[in-house]
Amino acid sequence: MKLITALGNPSEKYANTRHNIGFMVADELSRKYNFSFKFEKKFNAEIAKTNIEGESVVVCKPQTFMNLSGEAVRPVLEYFKLTSDDLFLIYDDISLDLGKVRFRAKGSDGGHNGVKSVIQYVKTDKFDRLKVGIGPQPQFMKSEVFVLSNFTNEQKELLEATIKFSAEAVEEYFKNGIQIAQNKYN
Repeated sequence: MKLITALGNPSEKYANTRHNIGFMVADELSRKYNFSFKFEKKFNAEIAKTNIEGESVVVCKPQTFMNLSGEAVRPVLEYFKLTSDDLFLIYDDISLDLGKVRFRAKGSDGGHNGVKSVIQYVKTDKFDRLKVGIGPQPQFMKSEVFVLSNFTNEQKELLEATIKFSAEAVEEYFKNGIQIAQNKYN
């Protein structure tokens, strides 16, 4: 069993912001695999169970707000008796342009507070992840403002394509592992 955790912020206010592209990818997977999320108070997360490419998967959307994501991830891992090796994180990356994705097997938080929280609570940075591009960031805009801004109308088509592309990348990961997924998508 694997745990897919998509990072984002709860509430309608943030639904269409750049920081929520992880949630958008999870929602695309729910459409493709016909599952729905249910809020689980004990995790403070929306949870669903499904199979992707023959692998049993729990999909988690923490409702803790981005900077506290680890508060939801750790109890979900513990409840399902999973380790960091079973964790697969999907989140936004400001340094990648919209339309680009990148797999990583481990690594630092790269300045991403949601990832920083997960590393802090899971006590390791050794977990697989898919970074989904949301850039480029305008030169004079603070990153905190940029990630909480909505995608523009001009980006709508590319955003939809990016979400579908990211869901396909997740399927590739579950089908053939991180090495092949990296070779194909990075």
